[in-house]
Amino acid sequence: MSGNPAGREATIAVVVLPLVITLVVLLFAWPAGRTAPRDVPVGIVGTGAASQHAVEGLVREKPGAFDFHLYPDQQDARAAIENRDVYGALAISAHDITVLTAPAAGTSVAQLLREVGQQLADRAAQQGAAGPQSSAKIHVTALDVVPVATEDPRGVVFSSAVFPLTICAILIGAFVSTARGLRRPWHRLLTLLLACAAAGLGAYLVAQGFLGALPHDHLATWAVLSLVLISISATAAGLVRLLGHGGLGLSAALMVFVGNPFSGAGSAPELLPKGVDHVGQWLPPGAGASLLRDTAYF
Repeated sequence: MSGNPAGREATIAVVVLPLVITLVVLLFAWPAGRTAPRDVPVGIVGTGAASQHAVEGLVREKPGAFDFHLYPDQQDARAAIENRDVYGALAISAHDITVLTAPAAGTSVAQLLREVGQQLADRAAQQGAAGPQSSAKIHVTALDVVPVATEDPRGVVFSSAVFPLTICAILIGAFVSTARGLRRPWHRLLTLLLACAAAGLGAYLVAQGFLGALPHDHLATWAVLSLVLISISATAAGLVRLLGHGGLGLSAALMVFVGNPFSGAGSAPELLPKGVDHVGQWLPPGAGASLLRDTAYF
C-alpha cells in the first residue's frame, strides 16, 4: 500500500477516522452514561437509632455509594461541608430529616442528597404505617450550606466553561511553540504567560461580569483560570516542540478527549466510573475545575 497513496488515504477515511470518532464518542458518552454515586463523602449527624437505621438502610440498598462521616451536631457538619470534607450531611431524627447540601460543590450531588433524604422519609413512613404512630409524618428540610450563584442556579456556566478553556489553552500553546518571531525560550514563556493571563481575564469577565457565575474572590478566581490555561497550554507547547504536529494531536487527545470528559466538572468526580475519577483529577481540566470550585465558593 506504500505505493498507492489513494488506497492509503481511502483506508484512513473509511477505517481509521470512523474508529477515532467511535473512540471519542465512547470517551464522552461512557462517563455520562455510567454516572452514579461511588464513595461520595456524606455526613451523618448524631448517633441515635434513626441515624443508625438510615445508614444501615443506605448501605444495604446502595452498597459502595456513600462514604459516611459521623458528626455530633449540625454545626460540625456544616463546617465539614464548608471545608469540602463532605458533599453534604443528613440530620435524622424520629420526626424530621434535615438535608444539608453544597450545590457549589456539585449540583448533581446536592440533588442526589435531597432525593436520598426524601427516600429515607418515605421508608420511615412506610415502616411506621402499621405502628401506633402511623399518623406521624416525617418532614424533610433541605438547606443549602454553600449555594451556587443565583444567576447560575444549576451550575451550567461553570461546567460549560471547562471545554472551551481547554481548547483555547491548546491553541495558545500551539501558537507560541510554532511562532517564528519568538526565537528565544524566555520570549515564548513570557508570551505564553501573558496570553494565558489575558485569556483568563476574558473568561472571568464573561463568567462573572456578564453571567454572574463566579461571585466570590475575584482576583483569586482570575488567577485560577489563568493557571488552568497555563498548565494546559504549557503542556501543549512542550509536546509540539518535542513531537511537532504529532505533539498537537497528542495534547488534544490527552486534554480534550480524556481530561475533559473525565474532569467531573459537570457532576462530581465521585459520580464517575472508578478509575476515571482519578485520571480526570490528575489532568489539568479536572484539577482546574476542582480548584476553581474551591476558590470561587469555599
